[in-house]
Amino acid sequence: MATAVGSSAGQIQKTPFVRELASSDRKARDKALESLTLFLRARRDLSLLELLKVWKGLFYCFYHSDRPLTQQALARALSYSLVPSLPRESRLRFLRAFWITIGQEFHALDRLRLDKYLFLIRCYVGVAFEVFLKGKINNKLDSKEQEGKADDEDDGNKKRKRKGDSKIAKNGKRRKQDEKQQQQQQQEEDENADEKWAELESYISLLEEGPLCPINFDGSEKPTSEDSIPMPHGPDGLRYHITDIWLDELEKVISQYLPEMEQREGKQNGEEEEEGGQKIKDYLDVPIELLLRPFEKLKTESPTKSVRLKVASEVLEDEKLVEWGFREKQVEDEDEEDEWNGLDD
Repeated sequence: MATAVGSSAGQIQKTPFVRELASSDRKARDKALESLTLFLRARRDLSLLELLKVWKGLFYCFYHSDRPLTQQALARALSYSLVPSLPRESRLRFLRAFWITIGQEFHALDRLRLDKYLFLIRCYVGVAFEVFLKGKINNKLDSKEQEGKADDEDDGNKKRKRKGDSKIAKNGKRRKQDEKQQQQQQQEEDENADEKWAELESYISLLEEGPLCPINFDGSEKPTSEDSIPMPHGPDGLRYHITDIWLDELEKVISQYLPEMEQREGKQNGEEEEEGGQKIKDYLDVPIELLLRPFEKLKTESPTKSVRLKVASEVLEDEKLVEWGFREKQVEDEDEEDEWNGLDD
């Protein structure tokens, strides 16, 4: 069975639909993408080695695609159209195969073809956020609505007159039951938090193992357990690009919830939030520490100064994190005594 699957994965590189993915004809591209999607859905048990063969064909198909509009359409098709439709069992292996292929081939990309691959990488960073975050970060919106309803009920109960000690006792008993239920609910939420972000954590670990690994080469490193295929580290050019686009792509997912946030807060469309108002942190359950973890490691462990500075300025100290409420604005020290302003008259 493994031989048959491996043979199928090898033959995919030579099939017409792989070549048609680079076609300038949209109908041909759509048909080719549908064939590729059906193939990958049917082969849930494809190994990493077999998926690398698939990606080798896709990489060179993309390599030979011309015209900017065709390249952009193909990049979106291979990412935003394909990845969300993959079976959960093989999705992470498919993403691993992508990053291995990019890491292996990045140095060989010439200047004329580099831009389209940078766009493909951007699409893959973005679609990963779509897959692993969308639909999971908006639970604070629902909980805030429930809290608001509970507060309204409490206010209404306070206005009502209570008659008899028995009613007061019953109300007190209810409060204790409610508090106990809230504690149990909080405990369940804490227990489910790890499970909720397990797939995202695996993907972040994948990036830390490969393109966002602080060290370019480690001679003592052992091959990975899965099919014994090591993840290429970096290179720095790939690290720079991921660092540049990381928060931008995250913002695209977060911004999808802004209209709902404004509606819940009773704001009118187009009205800007006042300074000191509610932050995204208050509304969305974004695992920001997990998302920033690779860059914290790069900042502390990378031997390259330019990488450390890039990570700090473009991600860890970016103003977006302050606007969203995940970081506090740093106050610059004004040391006029240490500043030389020229000779006094």
